[in-house]
Amino acid sequence: MDKKHFLMISGITLIALALAILLPGGRPVQDNPRLPWLIEIDPHGQTRVFGLTLGTSTLQQARQELQQPGEVSLFSTPEGHFMVEAYFQRLHLSGIRADMVLTLDLDQSRLAEMYDRGLRISQLESGAKKVKLAETDMASVAQAAIRHITYLPAADLDEDLIRRRFGEPMQRISEPSGVVHWIYPQKGLDIALNPDGKEIFQYISPAHVGELLKPLENLERSQPSAAN
Repeated sequence: MDKKHFLMISGITLIALALAILLPGGRPVQDNPRLPWLIEIDPHGQTRVFGLTLGTSTLQQARQELQQPGEVSLFSTPEGHFMVEAYFQRLHLSGIRADMVLTLDLDQSRLAEMYDRGLRISQLESGAKKVKLAETDMASVAQAAIRHITYLPAADLDEDLIRRRFGEPMQRISEPSGVVHWIYPQKGLDIALNPDGKEIFQYISPAHVGELLKPLENLERSQPSAAN
């Protein structure tokens, strides 16, 4: 998959209302709902969402939770940065259909070694490279912790619904394309609202939220100021 670019609201009444809004006819509420606005920060400052705790839950645990193996690939950016991602397609979490990408917490030196052992390299339009991992590396990354989650709901969620579920963002950052990022630093959350497409949710532990903010703030600074 080409590279793109990652609160706790409690109460059965709110969950049921949200499902009624998102799903025609509504569906029964699960005992352990896995909804994008149900975010917890544990005592260690780690984000827990969709039944997964960032920095602690492993890819293998995610496979069990999501009941899919996911498509695992290593990516190399034109700048020489490596990352391993697991792509889960057409999930149904608490009745909402979505795709999900898990970025694994692996150091660059280990990823560089995996790149050298890669079985097949594909060039992507963005300039990045997608690498099929060797079998031994595929087995070892199953025990790697999840660092970052990208959630891509099939439904088009409008601003009003997002505001009701997540509250007002602490910061908004606009892209030239018209996409506006709603930033919730204390929750480790970036919601990219696309007026011409679907929204993208990115989750990371609050201590690492700078990884989401830095490229967006650099983009914002590079834009010409609007004329008065």
